[in-house]
Amino acid sequence: MVFQTFIFAVAAYLFGSIPFGKLIARKVAHIDITQKGSGNIGATNVARELSIKWGILTLILDMLKGFVPVVLFACVASKAGMGHNIGLSVVGLSALSGHQFSVFLRFRGGKGVGTALGIYLAMSPLSCLVALMLFILVVYIWDFVSLASMLSALAMPLLFALFGKTPPLIIGAVIAAALIVIKHKDNIQRLVKGDERKWTGRKNQANNSRSLSSSSSE
Repeated sequence: MVFQTFIFAVAAYLFGSIPFGKLIARKVAHIDITQKGSGNIGATNVARELSIKWGILTLILDMLKGFVPVVLFACVASKAGMGHNIGLSVVGLSALSGHQFSVFLRFRGGKGVGTALGIYLAMSPLSCLVALMLFILVVYIWDFVSLASMLSALAMPLLFALFGKTPPLIIGAVIAAALIVIKHKDNIQRLVKGDERKWTGRKNQANNSRSLSSSSSE
């Protein structure tokens, strides 16, 4: 099973490396999303710079990068009658690493939240649901997607333990959380300084601009 795990891990990394957000932005708006907004290839930046619908499409595709390899590996391992919890963690982390350190982007990439969501959905839908509720609550209260993403990622190892997942999966969730937080280092600095961009900030700024324009024309 070691050889199969290695093959799946490599395939998961390559699949995870596909920069769907960048491809969508180039196709739809003829822009390089890495040069716009936060410079991130993930769903949040795509939604802000293009529209919500393209952000949702990016999120779905990024989730599939984590979900598909994990589910396929679990199916193959089950048919082979082999224990596969370590392999699941390896394959999941490979997909996440592909998104965060894409071979197609000179080993740069996104924060990994969408891909991690797909991985968690495949491993523990109930844990994923609770984390999603936490994410929505944090965004509702503080309006920071980055903060919600980090707190949700940090909650996953605890949720895995709470719902009886095995040590290899819990350790994998810890590593994934660490990678996601590290990828948010710039966001953390902006949060500390009070400069972090809020999710509704763009809309509010646009409304304010329209109001100023209307006032100046009267």
